[in-house]
Amino acid sequence: MFGCLVAGRPLQTNLQQVDETHALFELPMASTINHICVFLLGTVPFPDGYGAAVHFYWPGKGFQLLGMLSNEKPSAIFRLRGTFSAVSSNETLFAGSPAASGGSALTALLGLSIEPLPQIMAQLATLPAAVAKPGAVASDATLLAERIVKHLFNYVSSFVSGRGSLTPETQIPMALIAKWYETFMSKVQNTGLGFLENQE
Repeated sequence: MFGCLVAGRPLQTNLQQVDETHALFELPMASTINHICVFLLGTVPFPDGYGAAVHFYWPGKGFQLLGMLSNEKPSAIFRLRGTFSAVSSNETLFAGSPAASGGSALTALLGLSIEPLPQIMAQLATLPAAVAKPGAVASDATLLAERIVKHLFNYVSSFVSGRGSLTPETQIPMALIAKWYETFMSKVQNTGLGFLENQE
């Protein structure tokens, strides 16, 4: 019924049934996971009025709600790096699962809980906005572009502050822009775009 795709890895369809309403995917080498996609295979739809709450289990931190799937929303992509909090939503949600029973610290779990849609929506309403909408920074392209340009401006300004102010006539070496780009892309790949919100 479900498929799971960790970015850069083969498709997983090896869903493990925990009970009638809970199932999970084991995710080895969890520390290397940045993004994960979970979706309905299209073979079996949810019963009317039902969907699946999607949970992520990091060893030692419990299960945390990521989002949901339904017949109307048959797939979702979640950014895991930098968004998983230490607060567990429910340690015993998938009791008896390998990681919940003390499995390898390098293996995480993606849990799916079949529930009535109103219950799932109530759970989603309790999520912080940054977790409920992991792409919130990128949702407004104008705001994102403004933050990137501001980051570049602040970076370049730090090199010319001792020689006066930055003006439209100030010549900037391309090597400086190239260095900013390398640093900026490395930061985005390692931590996402959240650092752009912390600019003064």
